[in-house]
Amino acid sequence: MPTVSVHIVTYNSAQYIRRCLESVFQQTHPISQVIVIDNASTDSTVEIVKTMGNNIRLVRNEANTGFAPAHNQAMALSDSDYYLVLNPDVVLHPDYVASIVIQMEKDDKIGSATGKLLLQSDPTKVDSTGIVMNKARRAFDRGAGEDAERWNDSGEVFGVSGAAALYAKRMVDDIRVQGEFFDEDFFAYKEDVDVAWRARLLGWKAYYVADAIAYHVRGWKQGARSKQPLFVRRHSYINRYKMMYKNDSLSQIGRNVLHIIPYEIAGFAFALFTEPGLLGAWRSFFKERPKLKQKRTHIQQRQKARIKF
Repeated sequence: MPTVSVHIVTYNSAQYIRRCLESVFQQTHPISQVIVIDNASTDSTVEIVKTMGNNIRLVRNEANTGFAPAHNQAMALSDSDYYLVLNPDVVLHPDYVASIVIQMEKDDKIGSATGKLLLQSDPTKVDSTGIVMNKARRAFDRGAGEDAERWNDSGEVFGVSGAAALYAKRMVDDIRVQGEFFDEDFFAYKEDVDVAWRARLLGWKAYYVADAIAYHVRGWKQGARSKQPLFVRRHSYINRYKMMYKNDSLSQIGRNVLHIIPYEIAGFAFALFTEPGLLGAWRSFFKERPKLKQKRTHIQQRQKARIKF
């Protein structure tokens, strides 16, 4: 039976972590390891995790390292066949892992998969059934806000949301760049889209399994964006451009330029007049550009080698 480890990164997650872990322990597919990386919580998150049993490996970071570095940290502690990257504000149906593993075992080129994520506040509505990338290079959650009954057909998708993503170790090991699965320069937000894009370039599939059900809080979709610190909003903004710089190509941009330019003009105007503080994120982009260029070169060389082969 394929082994599965569950990886949760917490940061002041006391409100959610107990229900999340309870749902993990109720999975019908055996869970070989549960790893919780705590990013310097100041609430009772750590104390709650400690009460949940001795079969949880708890790692406490002295500072908030971000989503991407912490999940890489968890992956380094596991040698399971599959890694379930799970947000602490997600509750899984007992068959969530089992349903997805069955599908992924059918095709060894499926490197990532997700189920039907529903909104905890209204389980009749979809939170995500995977990630979509449109021609303007805007990534969003497929089906978000729509009736759940409209999404009963499983199938291949562009990528999967990092809220409840099952990644195959075979893919994780294959698509690392400079030893990193999630790009640690992203800190948080868009790192799952970046992985999805890179995986597709290197020949891997992502899959949506409709009968695997989970429930997600998704604070940003409930109007909490303005409450996020500026540095977090800057990461969410600039990571899109880091992702494009690494994974896009001039030929693809040329084919879609009529979609990209209007979106970029609208996006810049929105930032300038409503959140001008976001534009300071461009300093980090240009500072990190040499590293981004190295990563882009690595991905392109790997892609060319596979096409040639």
